[in-house]
Amino acid sequence: MPLILASASPRRLDLLARIGVAPDRICPADIDETPLKGELPARHAERLAAEKAAAVAEAGALTLAADTVVAAGRRILPKAEDEAVARRCLELLSGRRHRVHSAVTLIDAEGHARHRLSTTIVTFKRLTREEIDAYLATGEWHGKAGGYAIQGRAEAFVRFLSGSHSGVVGLPLFETRALLVAAGYPLG
Repeated sequence: MPLILASASPRRLDLLARIGVAPDRICPADIDETPLKGELPARHAERLAAEKAAAVAEAGALTLAADTVVAAGRRILPKAEDEAVARRCLELLSGRRHRVHSAVTLIDAEGHARHRLSTTIVTFKRLTREEIDAYLATGEWHGKAGGYAIQGRAEAFVRFLSGSHSGVVGLPLFETRALLVAAGYPLG
């Protein structure tokens, strides 16, 4: 049974490889990721994962999609596309706890969708201006939700983490594996 990954993220490909999964096709979904008015962060992640999967699903194939949202309270932090946004995110997260919601949707060969959500609590140390400047100079924040990549240098900022490290990277492996097993995908 072919597996379609509805994402061009190299991080998601690397994470899937950790559990022995290599998608047959990569077909990034092009959807509007703007939060709906009043939409809570976890629901936003779930909706986007479901819409991405539905956008590229094909009969007779499994389609896997995910979305990760960094939230400070009820506030959804953006994907940092410029340094000013990344700086604002890091300043907001400095010294405080936040949540990372990573939703996964798998549509099976018959078109039935299954969903899982991983919520991880992450606490950053208090960041100095010099630490933020040095991190921004790396450029690894670009395109990352909340302005940081936990799989890179920002991991040194994490004082506490409760939940799925892979979920913060962008694909919670426990939940993903459970969905694939339930759909009959062969895993070793």
